[in-house]
Amino acid sequence: MSVTKRMVKQLPVALLLLTGVACSNSKSTPSASGSPTASTTKATAAPYRDLNKNGRMDVYEDSTQTVEARVNDILAQMTLEEKAGMMFINGTVINADGTIEKQPGAKGFAAALPSAAESIDGKHMNHFNFWQVPDTRALATGYNAIQKVAENTRLGIPVTIASDPRNHFSETIFSMAATGFSQWCEPLGLGAIGDEELTRQFADIARQEYVAVGMREALHPQVDLATEPRWPRISGTFGEDAQLTARMAKAYILGFQGEQLGPNSVACMTKHFTGGGPQKEGLDPHFEFQKGQVYPGHNFAYHLIPFEAAFEANTAAIMPYYGVPTGQTDEDVAFSFNKAIITGLLRNKYKFDGVVCTDWGLITDVNMGVAVWPARAWGVEKLSPEDRVKKVIDAGVDQFGGESLPELVVQLVKAGKLTEARLDESVRRLLRQKFQLGLFDNPYVDVENAVKVLSNPAFKAAGEASQRRAMTLLKNEGKVLPLQPGKLKIYVKNVDPKVAAQYGTVVENPKEADIAILRLKAPWYPVETQNPFAKGFHHGDLDFKGKEKADILQLLKTVPTVVDIYLDRPAVIPEISRQAKGLLANFGASDAAVLDVIFGKAQPEGKLPFELPSSMEAVRNQKEDLPYDSKDPLYKFGFGLRY
Repeated sequence: MSVTKRMVKQLPVALLLLTGVACSNSKSTPSASGSPTASTTKATAAPYRDLNKNGRMDVYEDSTQTVEARVNDILAQMTLEEKAGMMFINGTVINADGTIEKQPGAKGFAAALPSAAESIDGKHMNHFNFWQVPDTRALATGYNAIQKVAENTRLGIPVTIASDPRNHFSETIFSMAATGFSQWCEPLGLGAIGDEELTRQFADIARQEYVAVGMREALHPQVDLATEPRWPRISGTFGEDAQLTARMAKAYILGFQGEQLGPNSVACMTKHFTGGGPQKEGLDPHFEFQKGQVYPGHNFAYHLIPFEAAFEANTAAIMPYYGVPTGQTDEDVAFSFNKAIITGLLRNKYKFDGVVCTDWGLITDVNMGVAVWPARAWGVEKLSPEDRVKKVIDAGVDQFGGESLPELVVQLVKAGKLTEARLDESVRRLLRQKFQLGLFDNPYVDVENAVKVLSNPAFKAAGEASQRRAMTLLKNEGKVLPLQPGKLKIYVKNVDPKVAAQYGTVVENPKEADIAILRLKAPWYPVETQNPFAKGFHHGDLDFKGKEKADILQLLKTVPTVVDIYLDRPAVIPEISRQAKGLLANFGASDAAVLDVIFGKAQPEGKLPFELPSSMEAVRNQKEDLPYDSKDPLYKFGFGLRY
């Protein structure tokens, strides 16, 4: 088939290069994801994408122009409705077969969310996040389909896809299913290891996996400080120490973004400004029963230290949290509604000019497919949705997470309550990020390359090694550990017997065993509420109670026992610690990882990223905003033994 110059002009760069159609003097070079990118000599015109279909290369379509020139050009061409659409990011779905249309009988998110095409064509939206995802091939295929819909819009503005963490061996609802992605210890484990080079390696590998499937914005790192041990979101943090978290945050952001944002980067949205850790009694502000963020230790500034490190690393975006910083500003309203926090502190003091995006669902109720979350408009509950939108924008925020309401922004401008110039400030930041990421020049991914990257055995091995390194040895009575593989009769509980059989002879009766291996999870107790999502958050006391505790202690009395406990937040375990022969903590680890450490095939390298309190009384008496301040902790911050 002959290809005319006009046809070439309208083909995406990715397709031009894959079909060998390009200028004679242009060269093709591989990107980090394996997809080809274009470069050209000054003697030839660069191939480009005629995104607005006008038959000529506009400044915003010209990759040789500066980012600011390209932003100015497209901004001048955008309608009010297109600007408003850019200010919203919400979830979208790719089906198991790689299609993006709504399917009959869809459930959960797939039923609740509009299709990408509906949001792009009907709402002018071009930012989305993924929750559930299919396998790698379908994910990459569906991503390309979404970009094709975006390319066919009036200006062809490409889509930015964001995601919560996907690379952790996790048992919490805050980490997305690691479908195909390498599985590392949780961020707490990275904090326990404390190795900045490892954290940067983790982020770089996760970056390559994200880029390969088209996810170009990370809704992380979470640099909150775990100073309130009952808070359910501790597993996503690096622990309670500000300096440790700052070191980890900087390495993490540099691994995802590089020294500066570019075509092979994943933009980081660091959260949750100004630090979501000091929640009163640990109650999370996702929900109506939250009691606000409190600072009884007058330690507000301590929680800013990790964000200062994120600014040094040039984090592309910031997400404030839902909570109300009680008594810290001139009005007790949640962070994203709070002008003193967003404009006064973030914009003016820290000179942050990146994107600020709210956490999800501040304006209207959120349909999660199986239930509805009420809007989290803490402090401004009486305002209408339109007035909430105005207050967020007036505070200095650029983008609304988990909402699809550009029509409210349009109404505010037409009513004279907001200026289009104010919208331009936010849209300019959002456009700048898209250009820096190279999305306007080539938003597509190579499906075969995506499959290859996400099946990289070296990436998977590195993740599995981190699970082992993060394990933290708390007790080793009589140097019982490491055990000798193959020589013992072992009784296991909450461990796959088939895996355990590779290390010793598994018996069904603990009385017949030489030693028992017991895996536990940090306790939690659901809040009494009608909200089904709240019931899944790990709230409540940190100690085992009743029959569960009695059964654990009975096993420890029956046979010498090595206990491994998964800590997604601190646990209060003085009796278990006293009676166990060996005690280990993990921060996201498979049975094989745990057994490798117990049997000496790998070494525990972790140190506690938070203290383990000695009693619930000590927990209740500590101050929510202070690190390591409970009385007589069972194990102090930084504790960790070695073999």
